[in-house]
Amino acid sequence: MPHMPFLTGPVLPAGTLARLPQPTLPTGDGLLLRPWRAEDAPAVHAAFQDPVMHQWHVRAADSVEEVGGWIEEWLKAWAQERAPQWAVVDADGDRLLGRVALREIHLDEATAEVAYWTTAQARGQGVAARATITLARWALDDIGFHRLELLHAVRNEASCRVAAKAGFRLEGTKRSSALHRDGRHDMHLHARVQGD
Repeated sequence: MPHMPFLTGPVLPAGTLARLPQPTLPTGDGLLLRPWRAEDAPAVHAAFQDPVMHQWHVRAADSVEEVGGWIEEWLKAWAQERAPQWAVVDADGDRLLGRVALREIHLDEATAEVAYWTTAQARGQGVAARATITLARWALDDIGFHRLELLHAVRNEASCRVAAKAGFRLEGTKRSSALHRDGRHDMHLHARVQGD
């Protein structure tokens, strides 16, 4: 196999995330983004019984035990620099309100995708936007990511509002890009880059 050197070096070296413990990130207005715990499984299972989750997410949670397995995977994802996830909780009572995550991480190009969901009880309170702003600020300013993308089904207008509130500009539409339970969906592509 011939050697094909790259003309650019990695923007963020491997180990940029894994060399540190996963941080807890306060939003400054009553929320905390914290690593998942095994005891979060019942609350996550309850969140996934919501019909809105079934509309916009491709996974179903059949049991608390199954969700326990997800949380084990989520905890490993930090060390693997693959798809780290945070529980979004209220800072006072540690009640689960949602989740934010970085997916599709490419450290060499300093890019990632932001994803989120909220529990039914937390909707309409700005939880997803506040958590996304905090995660984006940490990823761009503290870690040094250059570009964060955010994708949602075009028909998911609530998610579009979250993206706009969090400073992710709409860049275009990916046609017939995601397969949901009810068929293929066009997806809005939003992004934030350093300096926005």
